[in-house]
Amino acid sequence: MTREEVFEGLKEIILDIRPKTNLENAGFETELVRELGIDSLTMLILSLAAEERFQVHFPDGAPAPFTVGDVCDAVLQAQS
Repeated sequence: MTREEVFEGLKEIILDIRPKTNLENAGFETELVRELGIDSLTMLILSLAAEERFQVHFPDGAPAPFTVGDVCDAVLQAQS
C-alpha cells in the first residue's frame, strides 16, 4: 500500500467521523488539531478506525501524530 492510498483512506475515515470537515486542501502536512480541529477523543476514534481499516495495530505509548502525513507513516510502519 502506498502513502497516497493510506491518505485517501484516512480522508474517508475523517469524513465518516466528522462529516463537515473540509478536506479540499488537505495534504500530508495538514495539522490534525490546528487545521482539522481533531480533539483527543476524535484522535482516539481516528486511531481505532485506522487500525480496523488498514488491519494494523499501533503500539502503546507511540507519540501522537501531528499531521496527516504522520498518521500515514504510522500506518505504513505498522504494516511492515
